[in-house]
Order: sequence, then structure tokens, then C-alpha cells
Amino acid sequence: MAVQTVATPSDSTVDLGPASALSCRECGHRVPLGPVFACEECFGPLEIAYDFSAYDTEELRRRIEAGPASIWRYAPLLPVPADVAGKPNLNPGWTKLVKADNLARELGVTGGLYVKDDSGNPTHSFKDRVVAQALEAARAFGFTTLSCSSTGNLAGAVGAAAARAGFRSCVFIPHDLEQGKVVMAAVYGGELVGIEGNYDDVNRFCSELIGDPAGEGWGFVNVNLRPYYAEGSKTLAYEICEQLGWRLPDQIVIPIASGSQLTKIDKGLQELIRLGLVEDRPYKIFGAQAEGCSPVSTAFKAGHDVVRPQKPATIAKSLAIGNPADGPYVLDVARRTGGAVEDVTDPEIVDAIRLLARTEGIFAETAGGVTVGVTRKLLKEGVLDPAKTTVVLNTGDGLKTLDAVAGTGLTATIRPTLDSFREAGLA
Repeated sequence: MAVQTVATPSDSTVDLGPASALSCRECGHRVPLGPVFACEECFGPLEIAYDFSAYDTEELRRRIEAGPASIWRYAPLLPVPADVAGKPNLNPGWTKLVKADNLARELGVTGGLYVKDDSGNPTHSFKDRVVAQALEAARAFGFTTLSCSSTGNLAGAVGAAAARAGFRSCVFIPHDLEQGKVVMAAVYGGELVGIEGNYDDVNRFCSELIGDPAGEGWGFVNVNLRPYYAEGSKTLAYEICEQLGWRLPDQIVIPIASGSQLTKIDKGLQELIRLGLVEDRPYKIFGAQAEGCSPVSTAFKAGHDVVRPQKPATIAKSLAIGNPADGPYVLDVARRTGGAVEDVTDPEIVDAIRLLARTEGIFAETAGGVTVGVTRKLLKEGVLDPAKTTVVLNTGDGLKTLDAVAGTGLTATIRPTLDSFREAGLA
């Protein structure tokens, strides 16, 4: 596994707030903060370790509630400088938590059903959260180019964030992505490169580029900046709990691509418990995949600890990662919390997109169709408890994946007369 070596400021000049070190998930080995992502001892993944010891619970709560309406209200819990809100960035987050009563009635949920709708972010997906985090690390480590491997949403988020912050951007995507996502990623003026192959091929290429002199000065948000980037997903957990009145949800359904979002939401919930910001009580985390790319779901159902790669074949291209980096950790979270990992077919995804739109006026991209579809399936199977408070994630805007619902259109075409209106049965 390649680890990039770049010229960076000394540790004493890197200001990433409460972040104190990088810690290996597997062996616990610690290294100073820097643009590295793999443990030098065991090659396990690195993640951020923090020092929260000086925080007083009520003072921290007041500070958060007085903060900006963005992820930066949680700056004391993130690897960012204290003045991050004043820097040129897209200020994502603080998206709506929609109480979905109509959908709840349709699905038979009585304990309260909520949709965390992240389509309200600047580039209309949750990826703005993680890119905002990576951008601050890129500033700290002196990178000049922001890059990524992407299934679509991340490409747009990187392009927009780089444009706002004055960075060069060059992002890599599979050559056959949805046209809407291609246009959205290209419009920000950075370089957009299609790779012949699927996402896993793109990711392998980026790992090679990091180890090559051609990649010098490049911050790959989901590779050499991955420990910082991934922390952005914690803010979903923070927001959900604060928006519920500083309360943990009983059940939460999360889409799985790399699996990082799910594991970091769990990390965020655990941090809130340790800090005393929410009451410590059980919660269950459920993962959602498309049947056409379901390596984690397959492993969960088989009782395996190893996630075997699959070749993606699904309309849910934003989730089409056949070799998910955090797959084994997703299994750990689902089993520890008493949750599960399930999948749905492409027709079920499309039906769920239409169901959410019809009941709540939320037009989700295919990943949102996956979470709603899995929620419905788990309720029917008795795995989800309809009497419990349940949160379902919608991570992106349906305008990005119009092809999935291409058969939707006009109810009728009429002449501009009342007789024609009545003849069409519309009166």
C-alpha cells in the first residue's frame, strides 16, 4: 500500500484543533498528524485520535448551540482549527431532519420516523461534509491540488470546494457515470478524468498516482487524507442527536458504499455518549446496499467476518463499490449494536424513490432509494421495530440520477380547453 511522502509543516505548526494523533484501528499504533492513511506497523487503517479531556459538558453544549448553522458548530469535536468557519469553504451541514409522518403511516411505523435529508448540502450530497474536512487537512499540510476517486457525488463536492478555496482540482471517475453527475463535477472548472473501468479500478489508479512523483503536492481526499475526510460523516450523528433534542435515535438506516459513513456515524454517537451530551442507551445501526453490489450484506447474512469483493451491477452507482474499505468494520458495528445489513433490488430502489417523493416531497437519488427500500424490507421482516424512533438517511438529490426514474412523466397531454380537461378524466 503506497504512503505518500510530502513536505509538510512541522507538527508544532499544524493546527487541527482537538486532533492529537493518528491511531491504527487494528494495532493501536500512533503516529503524528500527517497525510498518511496506513499504519507503518501492520498496514491497518489510521484514524484521528482526540483529546477531549478539558471539555465541560454543559459549556460544550452551549458552545455548539451558539455556533453557525453548518458542520462548524461542531468544530470542537473535529480535526479543524477553531477559526475554520471564517475560512473560504462551502460551510455544509445542518441539513433538515424531516419528521416523515406520511411515510411512517405507509410503512406502519408508530414510534416516529425521520429522514435526514442531506440533499440540502451545497452540491446536494453528504460528500460536502467529508470534503470540507479534507480541505482543512489539505491546507494544514500544504497541498496545492485537491483530488479524489469518485462514483460521482464526491467529484462534484471536490470540484466545488476546491474552486471556493482557490485550489486546483483534478478528479477521477468511472467513464460511464450518470451524465448529470458528470456535468455537475465538470462545471466548477477543474479537471475531470474518466477512467475505463469501475470505481475499484479508479481507486487503484489513484493509489498508484499517490506513490508517483506526478502526484507530489496532491491531496487525495479519500486516500492520503482519508483519516480526516472520514471524520466529516460524524457530523451526521451530531446533527441527528441535536435535532432530536440531544437524544439518540433507537434505529438508524445508513447506505453503504465504502462503509466509512456508517462506521463514523457510530463513532460520532459514541463520542456524544462519552462527552455526556446524550444519555447512554442502546441504539441499532442498519446498513443498506443494492443487491447488484452487496458484498457487505452478503457477508453479514452468511455470518462471515471477511467481505469478498463483487463486481458492481446496479443503478445505485454512488454505492457501487465492490471492495469496500470499511466493510469488515461495518459488520462489527451492525453486530455490536444488534442491527443488520440488508440489500434491495434495482426495481425496489426505484419504487422506494417514488414512495419517498410521493409521501414526503423528497426526491432522493438512488442511494436514498436503497435506504428507504431496505427500511421497508426490514420492517416487513420484523427486523426493524416499528414502535421505535427510526432515522433513515437520504444522502443525495434525485436530480443527479434522473435515469433511474426515466419512465416518470406527463399524466396527460390536453388541448387548452375545459372540454379536453374533462375528457382526460382530470376534473
